[in-house]
Amino acid sequence: MKIALVSDIHGNFVSFQAVLEDINKNNVDQIICLGDVATTGPQPKQVVTLLRSLGCIGITGNHEDYLLDSAKRHQSRWADTLDWCLEQLSEGDLDYLRSFQPWVTVELDKKNNLLCFHGSPRSNLDLIMPSTSDEALKQMLEGHTATIMAGGHTHIQLLRRYENSLVINVGSVGLPFDHYLPQGDEKRVVPWAEYTIVTCLNGAPSIDFRRVHVDFEEVRRASLEADNPFDWMPQWFTPDEL
Repeated sequence: MKIALVSDIHGNFVSFQAVLEDINKNNVDQIICLGDVATTGPQPKQVVTLLRSLGCIGITGNHEDYLLDSAKRHQSRWADTLDWCLEQLSEGDLDYLRSFQPWVTVELDKKNNLLCFHGSPRSNLDLIMPSTSDEALKQMLEGHTATIMAGGHTHIQLLRRYENSLVINVGSVGLPFDHYLPQGDEKRVVPWAEYTIVTCLNGAPSIDFRRVHVDFEEVRRASLEADNPFDWMPQWFTPDEL
């Protein structure tokens, strides 16, 4: 079994296409999306249309909650761009996002399984970081066991051990950060895309963190052509800056 885990696409169709091209080269059996699909970026409709065509399992991210709940949407600091994103999507698109689940468990083989969530199974706003204590992590994961536990939300890839499990963050397809979320405005966006492949062969699970080249000028062009009220380009490093 080989599963590609994508998360935090955030309306970045250019990066999502680059990741799917890489996924297709790796002959995966299944794609699972860990949430935060459409919002903040310039091409939400294209991203959702492509995701729907793939028929992959979806996990509810905090941005799906913001998008689908008007009270949460208008209380969010992202209210303007969330409203814009909502205007781009059809009712069928929204029904697809409503079908997402808080978490899912997938069997890798008879002995190994994979638990997928956004922040944690407890909340899609939870932050699992290298500095998160085992006690705090225990509360986030309470009631769940799995060989591999996979989330997104922080936009930075992570691997750590917890009891008999491996806890990973699969990274962000559309908006990978250079710092963890609590660093606030200090974070910048790096000009590549990230995702993860989980493989289980002959009873042995393995994890492949992937970094994919993205055409930065295409991202810039898509952003300039959209009338999204949120201009995210100042947050990005250019390739020459790294």
